[in-house]
Amino acid sequence: MSQMHPAAAEGVSPIRREHDAVFILDQRRLPFEEVWLTCRTAEDVRRAIAEMAIRGAPAIGVAAAFGLALGARQLPPVSFAAMFQALAHDMAQARPTAVNLAWATDRMRRIAANALANPHLDHAARLSALDAEAQAIRDEDLAMNHAIGRHGAALVPRFAARKTRILTHCNTGSLATAGWGTALGVIRSANAEAPVAVFADETRPYLQGARLTAWELVRDGIDVTLIADGAAGHLIARGEIDLVVVGADRIAANGDTANKIGTFTLAVLCAHHAVPFYVAAPTSTVDLATPDGAAIPIEERPAREVLEVFGQPIAPAGVKVRNPSFDVTPGGLIAGIVTERGVARAPYRESLRAMLVDTAPGLV
Repeated sequence: MSQMHPAAAEGVSPIRREHDAVFILDQRRLPFEEVWLTCRTAEDVRRAIAEMAIRGAPAIGVAAAFGLALGARQLPPVSFAAMFQALAHDMAQARPTAVNLAWATDRMRRIAANALANPHLDHAARLSALDAEAQAIRDEDLAMNHAIGRHGAALVPRFAARKTRILTHCNTGSLATAGWGTALGVIRSANAEAPVAVFADETRPYLQGARLTAWELVRDGIDVTLIADGAAGHLIARGEIDLVVVGADRIAANGDTANKIGTFTLAVLCAHHAVPFYVAAPTSTVDLATPDGAAIPIEERPAREVLEVFGQPIAPAGVKVRNPSFDVTPGGLIAGIVTERGVARAPYRESLRAMLVDTAPGLV
């Protein structure tokens, strides 16, 4: 997996596909360097996902689809069916919590199976069908993000004498999606109507808020203030936050939502202080097969992410570490779940199912 700077990137979109490679903006190097990885195999893409070169539930779904379409071109026709299934299985295991990853790989599996079952398609046509599906997943995500932004902007209160103050956690912007963003897409859409003031949690231990969200918003010219994770409660208690909007990696059937560690804490603070707490995510993040948050697998990341900052040790040798990457916010703490189809409200078991009745196969 080599590194290069492509001649042209699509804004800050973190991923693009060419015939023989997938280019991924290495988010581990931001905000100090903009370095692109050149992935020439499906395994290169899988490793980029697993090692956090690309992150954000929608983005890794797009990356997985592009990686599988690329990998398919390197498989021999005679054993294509079994080898493609193995590729898809490995890709889906790269990060277990984000349902978009399994959702995208399942879509690619179905396209491969349908193409193989069609006697009128030759091998080249089957590969083209996979390329088209991967591109469709990317294009659909971008369109969904803009729709999420429009629905979410309508929830943002306005004040005559000052900007609306919105707090967000982790990174849910262009870097976490095909472009525009989910929760950050809501903020971008709201800011386009009237300027807002954003407070970005640094989001320990991987610092996606400090490194990525702040970078995106500064680049966009949006008013942003970076705060330590532990400062959020202080600001909320003082009435300095008007609403909180976050993303999601998996939403269970009852509205319980897995998101970056620290999200649950924010939701409890908002409930105590009567501050609206919203989740913004595409319907591909909703997993009706998962009944509630207790059934969501929670990824535990390597201890070094807590023991080090930018490679420098910050803790004594031999200390034990727990590093869950996500926590689960109960649906009862969520004021609304903003999707491309509108805003779902409690009871979520009914509203989410109704929202997904006529959506893409495999979601219900």
